Amino acid sequence: MGNVARLEYLLCQSGSAKAREAAALVEEGLTGNAGLPIEDLLRPLLTQVSYSRCLTADAIGDWEVKGRKFYIPKFHFQRTNVVKDRIKVGVFAGIHGDEPAGILGLMDFVRELDEEPESGRSFELFLYPLCNPTGYLAKTRESSAGIDLNREFWRDSKEPEVLALEAEIHAHKFDGMIALHSDDTCHGFYGYARGSVLAENLLAPALVAAEQAQRRDARGVIDGFKAVNGIIHDAFDGILSAHPSQKPQPFEIILETNALTPISDQRRVFALALKSILAGYREMIAFGGEL
Repeated sequence: MGNVARLEYLLCQSGSAKAREAAALVEEGLTGNAGLPIEDLLRPLLTQVSYSRCLTADAIGDWEVKGRKFYIPKFHFQRTNVVKDRIKVGVFAGIHGDEPAGILGLMDFVRELDEEPESGRSFELFLYPLCNPTGYLAKTRESSAGIDLNREFWRDSKEPEVLALEAEIHAHKFDGMIALHSDDTCHGFYGYARGSVLAENLLAPALVAAEQAQRRDARGVIDGFKAVNGIIHDAFDGILSAHPSQKPQPFEIILETNALTPISDQRRVFALALKSILAGYREMIAFGGEL
């Protein structure tokens, strides 16, 4: 390794170490009763951005609640700036304000991806770690308006969070969408595969990968839906998803951890599953190109 390459490697490691330290502090804060301000919650990702060549930060939406401004943070990962077609995937966490594990898991996934950018080859990732900031601050499933945002999509909702996310989904026409959730009624990790056979083919190995951190929920009925080996094909109406008119429809996966297990285990589940989904999709695309 040349001197320049070695220096770049050390700088990358330094930034990653700082982001990892910040993420550990966030977990400590989230497991306490006081909670964390949004600025502190996002510090690991913002730290990563300051050192990264692949990750940038932005925000969508802009609304007020009792005189305080809110927005939805948005992060963008692209391995290089070369102009070419890429697989666009949106990853969403925190749509329920009392489910912080998905936020932490997404942070871990981004940090590990940034440490090894080659694993993100062929992808353009749009990352939304905190889709319900007012609910997060209140530690409630619903937003500050008392609305379960994950029942409002494509139903003429007036909720600012939903409007902002719908605009993003319309604008980017994702090839894939992944939502991160925690469930306090389940017996382990499980997922919803929606929209295509591809979703199930990506979710199944992701469940296997995630079993390193949390057992799978193997029941035949989960969350009121029929399940097979931890995979559900139905879903509630109004969940975060692509517009029904989008052609072709993206693969859609919802990952659910057991909320009653340690948050450290849950965050690892999400990171393992997300890495598996990207690797599986890239392999399928490569295999298809050889046919």
